[in-house]
Amino acid sequence: MPAFSKLYLFAYNSLQAFGWAVSLFAILINFFSTHSLNGAYASAGDLICLLQTASFLEVIHGALGIVPSGVLFPFMQWGGRTHFVLAIVRQIIEVQELPSIFITFVAWSMAEVIRYSHYALNCVGSCPSLITYLRYTVFIVLYPIGLAPGEMWTMYQALPFVKKKNLYADFFAAFPFSYYDFLRVVLLCYPFLWLNLYRYLLKQRRSKLGRHQETKKKK
Repeated sequence: MPAFSKLYLFAYNSLQAFGWAVSLFAILINFFSTHSLNGAYASAGDLICLLQTASFLEVIHGALGIVPSGVLFPFMQWGGRTHFVLAIVRQIIEVQELPSIFITFVAWSMAEVIRYSHYALNCVGSCPSLITYLRYTVFIVLYPIGLAPGEMWTMYQALPFVKKKNLYADFFAAFPFSYYDFLRVVLLCYPFLWLNLYRYLLKQRRSKLGRHQETKKKK
């Protein structure tokens, strides 16, 4: 990889890791000071929206070939999360204080701090074994937590408000269905789409940790 690409990727991943760490810190500070799960969005919602939107760069990285991730799976993850946080949570005030937002944001933040730290340290060739192990292990627990009691439960609770507000009515006027109908279909498809991504990550885990163990033995 050219030196400029390494420097750029190190800067991008470091900024993302720092941003998600700040988000996690703000959410936890609010939780311990208020003893409530209701303040996660107020504490870090704007920053998380910014970080998640900016992560579209990872789709571009894959398309340009400067990382080996490809386009499909980064786009699936970016699209699902961005739709969730920008189209639903940011637009429906009534769901912003739900406990499921706290669960989602904490799971996302913990996973992303580890993931981006791993990427950044790999750019400079000095990633500790523990970070590599955590990168390809903690998602096994954090991703399902972020999905079921987090994203999907939030979307389900948002349905009555979507229907009442007739959300995005102007845009969906050109279609024979409403955003409410669209969101119900998304909820039905979500576990199956997510399962493909989860299986990909498990396959990646076997490959990366197996290769990492072989490298350690050679040393």
